Amino acid sequence: MTPPRALVTGANGQDGHLLIEELVTLGWDVVAVVRPGRAVGRSSGGNVVMSPVDLADPESTRRVITDHAPDHIFHLGAVSSVSESWHDPLTTARVTAMSTVAILEAASALTDLGHRVHVVNASSAEIFAGSTITPQDETTPIAPASPYGAAKAYGHTMAGVARSKGLQVANAILYPHESPLRSTRFVTRKITAGVAAIAVGSTEPLVLGNLDARRDWGWAGDHVSAMITLAVNRANDDYVVATGESHSVGEFVATAFEVAGIPEWEHLVTTDPSFVRPADGVDLVGDPRRIRDEFGWRPRTGFTEVVEAMVRHDLALLGADQPRRAAIA
Repeated sequence: MTPPRALVTGANGQDGHLLIEELVTLGWDVVAVVRPGRAVGRSSGGNVVMSPVDLADPESTRRVITDHAPDHIFHLGAVSSVSESWHDPLTTARVTAMSTVAILEAASALTDLGHRVHVVNASSAEIFAGSTITPQDETTPIAPASPYGAAKAYGHTMAGVARSKGLQVANAILYPHESPLRSTRFVTRKITAGVAAIAVGSTEPLVLGNLDARRDWGWAGDHVSAMITLAVNRANDDYVVATGESHSVGEFVATAFEVAGIPEWEHLVTTDPSFVRPADGVDLVGDPRRIRDEFGWRPRTGFTEVVEAMVRHDLALLGADQPRRAAIA
């Protein structure tokens, strides 16, 4: 039997890396769409073919799908930072929103020719960031509060339009999900890397924004598993992928210091208003009952386990599997 062929955009990122590894383990053939000049974070051998594509170029984006005729598309590529989207909303729209339209058009064209393509579109909890409803589910009105959220909302909505025209497409509404593969541009990895550095003797404080901001943080591997579940079942609807629990940035910080063996940490953290998002009000916590009830997906990794895995990883990077607590003044 011919193995399924998947095309994965955003192959350079955390989710792309984890997804490709899992698909290869399952025996799938994979086309890894990477940014020009960048390599995917794994060997290109085995069942993986790398294809450099600028997602800001709709024609190139459509062409890679037409040329490879995948059975499944996982569209993960985006300008993935909310803070960066405020600095360059135009690029955010081109890469995050317009690439989704190009992918949906190309997938629809293949489907019209008799090659049934299924798309998993990585939507985002940020489409609900301006909502007043907590928790959020698939029926929550879309209300983005940032250029990133607006771009994701456009792609999410266009996926629904393509679905109404006959394309099989699932919007995976992904709530925050972390792993040691996260860049330190993200607050979670900034916290764990900073805590690890302090644990081995750094005197630099951990500088953060709003410690009261709350998020539904899950484990990246669990969220990737959810996307594969949607693909295998050719799901054709919207699905919140979340843990159903929210925690504050302050809780994340406290847990990270606890893992590092530092019970008194408040004097090691400072806040900077420039790191506070222009809009950061709603408690972003998802209700994942639809994907649980229809497909049996559940997160397997709890909040404390997520934080612990990331801190342990960052301690190991600094050559300290166990922190040297004596270095803390």
